[in-house]
Amino acid sequence: MIYQLSVPAAVPGVEEIRILEWHGEPGASFESGDLIVELETHKAVVEVRAGQAGVLRSVLADAGDWRQVGLCLAMFSDGADEALPDGETPSDELVVEFDVL
Repeated sequence: MIYQLSVPAAVPGVEEIRILEWHGEPGASFESGDLIVELETHKAVVEVRAGQAGVLRSVLADAGDWRQVGLCLAMFSDGADEALPDGETPSDELVVEFDVL
């Protein structure tokens, strides 16, 4: 199955978050609890961790980019051999956990 990772609404009132660092490149496998990406608001750092196993397939926002809450950051799949959709982001969200630091 293909999943999207969207900008989480991690901090109330924040509408935009900057990508600080990806902790893997396309093709990298993640287990539940692994750190996927670090994000930053104007006041806090948000660590986004995998809530399920998966493979990072495509990164849609680079480090330094700002994205609005809810926009797709990356696509994941259960396995590395699954075909990615053409031009559409999947509706299923990757299960994640996040910590606001």
